[in-house]
Amino acid sequence: MPGGHPGAPDPYRYCPQCGTPLQHGEGPEGRPHCTRCGYIRYRNPAVGVAVVLQDEEGRVLMGRRAGGEYAGLWCIPCGYVEWSEEIRHAGVREFREETGIEVELGEIVAVHSNFHNPKLHTVGVWFRGRAAEGEPRPADGEFSELAYRDPASPPPLAFPTDALVLAQLASGG
Repeated sequence: MPGGHPGAPDPYRYCPQCGTPLQHGEGPEGRPHCTRCGYIRYRNPAVGVAVVLQDEEGRVLMGRRAGGEYAGLWCIPCGYVEWSEEIRHAGVREFREETGIEVELGEIVAVHSNFHNPKLHTVGVWFRGRAAEGEPRPADGEFSELAYRDPASPPPLAFPTDALVLAQLASGG
């Protein structure tokens, strides 16, 4: 897998539809599959969305993560797209939940595959945002603080792909 890694072993051993043990290493493209009901185990990435909100000086609003594996590290506000949710709606929702700011989304800034977590491959989409209402505040406990940061000299980052986006912004992209 160019630029990535194979990730963690697939935890599925039994068919989630009928309970039959999955056959591994055979079937369509070597995917685990069920010989009883025909289920095929596709292992696809999750979709993440982030919003790039810049101030008049070009600094990017970033949050310092409050807990979990990436506690103390910074990131561009982001989150997952829910199953039945349109991606732009997810961006607006996640940004509001994390920062207290209602945002309007503009063009796509970047799209990257994220391979930093071997347990979960994600594809991230970064949108440019424009603040419509509200003041930055850590709203849902995800962040301990928010600050506008210079994309050319970011703080210690939680996610390597944010470094790519910030470098792009710093070079005028």
